[in-house]
Amino acid sequence: MIQHEPALTSVEIMILDRNSEYLGVSTLQLMENAGRSIAEEITARFGRGSEVIIYGGAGRNGGDGMVAARHLAGRGFKVTYRLVGEESAISDVAALHNWHALKAMSSTVRIEEYRDSSSISEVNSEVIVDALLGTGVRGKLRQPILRAVQVINASGGFKMSVDVPTGVDSDSGDVLGEAVRANLTVTLHAVKTGLLKAKKFCGEIKVADIGIPPEAGIFAGPGDVDVVVTRRSLEAHKGEFGRLLVVGGSEIFTGAPTLVAMAAYRTGTDLVFVAAPEKAAQAISSMSPNLITIKLPGDNFALAHVRLLREHLEKASAIAIGPGLGLNKQTVNAVRKIVALAIQRRKPLLLDADGLKALGVVRKRLFDGTTVVTPHSGEFQAISGKTPSRDLKPRSDEVKEFASRSGSVVLLKGRFDVVSDGTRVKLNGTGNPGMTVGGTGDVLSGIVAGLMAQGVEAFRAAVAGAFINGGAGDLAEEKMGYHLTPTDLLEYIPMIMNDPMCHKTILQRRIR
Repeated sequence: MIQHEPALTSVEIMILDRNSEYLGVSTLQLMENAGRSIAEEITARFGRGSEVIIYGGAGRNGGDGMVAARHLAGRGFKVTYRLVGEESAISDVAALHNWHALKAMSSTVRIEEYRDSSSISEVNSEVIVDALLGTGVRGKLRQPILRAVQVINASGGFKMSVDVPTGVDSDSGDVLGEAVRANLTVTLHAVKTGLLKAKKFCGEIKVADIGIPPEAGIFAGPGDVDVVVTRRSLEAHKGEFGRLLVVGGSEIFTGAPTLVAMAAYRTGTDLVFVAAPEKAAQAISSMSPNLITIKLPGDNFALAHVRLLREHLEKASAIAIGPGLGLNKQTVNAVRKIVALAIQRRKPLLLDADGLKALGVVRKRLFDGTTVVTPHSGEFQAISGKTPSRDLKPRSDEVKEFASRSGSVVLLKGRFDVVSDGTRVKLNGTGNPGMTVGGTGDVLSGIVAGLMAQGVEAFRAAVAGAFINGGAGDLAEEKMGYHLTPTDLLEYIPMIMNDPMCHKTILQRRIR
């Protein structure tokens, strides 16, 4: 087995596909490359004039099979394409494009359509290609796909599966009732994690390069946003989409925790509570009727307040600590105490600004992988003990090393944001010089914490949050130039989350 990349999950593949489109490599191009790779593999193993039957579904996997049928026919193979399902079910634009192209080849490709299982008959052929279902399938196979799988397995000839044998869960390797028993699986771009556990169904595994650009995995893109956006049912109720507790504010600073809270709401978080010293909380309450404040006695966050917040901490689905807290000695001790409590209770936690400074240098593993820290260069030096490099490669390595050592997810802010959980590293290039204005980092913290409150895993929340925050700033800059305030970003957060591909025009303008 030739493996070009580490094994990937279906979600990781979906991210790469979407990010490739953002970078200018369309789904249609990727499908063309996939289908051509299948045809080339068959051509290398079987002579011109051999008979090939391709079983295709109505999705992208079927589209790959359609392209393969076209190329094989052009190379002199006797090709039959069996569409399993209704033509009306082909909703993917690229697959539909290739279906129309295939139908125009009716003199060189025999096309058969099977809307139900009863009409799918057993046919022997020298080569049988399984292009029924791809990586996104969950649950046991249903008709007529199940019957097609049974027919493929009962047929003679060499059996080849496209990407993953139909019936094998591409993530877990579980068999979904029944699965194709392939002699060869040509998997696209990289081996899928489930294939390593279901080798007896895969036969030989070969990886086909389909032209996904490396940047699709290196940089954050629309795919990273799509996978964190929560779909809501009509029966959704208050609190189902997260409860965020923001601990911040002081007698001097009230804007920072307000921005965190408002940004979290814009991500779709249901309930946001801002715990702040009494005067700061009153000022925060006056800024917007959307804000719920917990008024703590005194001018600064102190140890006595930790006990008052225990009930709120228990109910919260995520906690953001630091914006505008100040570095009063009592505040530093209180931050360390509430951070320890949050870690003890395995609460997703975001630390920013004074919350980071209160920690000091982190010399050992302090966190459990559910904490995101969002430093700028100076704050990174304060918690890691090392000034980050200017060059991107060593800078990325330094972030990865500190993330691994501390057990945190690090989002180091800069011209290119660097995000790492100690294993994975991703860069983000959205954003512009107008975002040097104070407060845009608080908006970022609110976006990331809001996503975490909704149950998004820390690394994915940080990667998506960086893209969303920078993208919102870019949309704001399109309207106002570099005359931005942090509140300008708030209204553009939903636009980026609802349609992250809307940033594509800005990317294209930058690379011209």
